[in-house]
Amino acid sequence: MWILVFFDLPTYTAAERKIATDFRKNLLEEGFTMFQFSIYTRPCPSRENVEAHVRRIEKILPPRGKVGIMPVTDKQFGLMKIYYGVASAPKPEGYEQLMLF
Repeated sequence: MWILVFFDLPTYTAAERKIATDFRKNLLEEGFTMFQFSIYTRPCPSRENVEAHVRRIEKILPPRGKVGIMPVTDKQFGLMKIYYGVASAPKPEGYEQLMLF
């Protein structure tokens, strides 16, 4: 499974920019990878692991702004199409099905 965290945080003041930067840093410390500037992804071996990470994210939520957390299966994540302009981008390396045994 994968977790997608997407957010729109206010950055009008220096204090708000610091909060947004700290949130991004916390996501990186939790093992997330930046997919786009305000979208981060993380692979998880099980639904229980997804739920554990969701609880951790809930503890570091910024006081303002909008944050979405969406778990998706490996198959759903693999069906994603990525474009740069009108050209299709090659699939990123490392996005393969996780095997437990």
